[in-house]
Amino acid sequence: MNPDPLDLARELSALGEPYALATVVWRRSPSSGQVGSRALITADGRIQGWVAGACAEPAVIGQALEALEAGTPRLVFLGTPEELAAHQRDGVVKVPIACQSEGALEVYVEPFLPPPHLVAIGRSPAAESLVRMAAALGWRATLVDAEAATAERPGVERVVKSLDAGEAGIDERSFVVVATQGHYDEDALEAALATQAVFVGLVASRQRAEAVKAYLLDRGVPQEQIERIHAPAGLDLGHLAPHEIAVAVLAELVQLRAAGKLMPEPVSTPASEAHEALDPVCGMTVKVATARHRATHEGRTYYFCSAGCRQRFDADPASYAVP
Repeated sequence: MNPDPLDLARELSALGEPYALATVVWRRSPSSGQVGSRALITADGRIQGWVAGACAEPAVIGQALEALEAGTPRLVFLGTPEELAAHQRDGVVKVPIACQSEGALEVYVEPFLPPPHLVAIGRSPAAESLVRMAAALGWRATLVDAEAATAERPGVERVVKSLDAGEAGIDERSFVVVATQGHYDEDALEAALATQAVFVGLVASRQRAEAVKAYLLDRGVPQEQIERIHAPAGLDLGHLAPHEIAVAVLAELVQLRAAGKLMPEPVSTPASEAHEALDPVCGMTVKVATARHRATHEGRTYYFCSAGCRQRFDADPASYAVP
């Protein structure tokens, strides 16, 4: 038996994975979707649960992926092209479905994005304040502390090892801020740059930051990696106390995030999976790689959203074939 979408939602939330929930809030018979029907759509387009049949489901998945990208929910009306013009309501996304079913649906699509993840490195007041304030915003916040570094530097090695081993949970959505106040900036930065973090910042003066970058370059760190470093980290608010430095750093992260500049790099999809085609009968978008219904006419392959569209095409291919 397939797991309940809400159970899967809890699992993905615990893992920090994005997803969208689609819920049917209105229907007109004979749609197969029922009011309260719910499905979960993952960021790679997989669906778990049920909202509608073969004609409407691809449209719901597409709207869920758009909602995840925009980060905002939406109400989607799915109906015949003839009734879309009469369905004029502000804020409602209208999607035509033209298969044999004459039903219609309204589906509420809500994206769930993981909260930002901040990793502060150091035992400085700025690092500790940064973690506390980030947690107050509802962010996931982790403090990586090397404690007192000795001549053998076991504390530093522990920090580097924790980053290398992924113990800090850093991924492409994480923000790493090095705030060791000169104790082991270079080691911490080199380890942070080896992660997938979308933001790597250094709390230091401009002169100190340039010196650290030059040291890393001499150490063999590639220039393109060094260019990832935001230094000095934080908005320029003048001379600040340690706790105020944390405010400046968090303010910069909030500003960059609001501007959409801290988004992970999009994962490229293989062409075989990304390619789509239009159903020549109803006009729905069909993923070529997973299309179950297809037909060949005069050397060209056509893809269909359902068996009904395939049957209508087979009965009179000349009416639907692309010249």
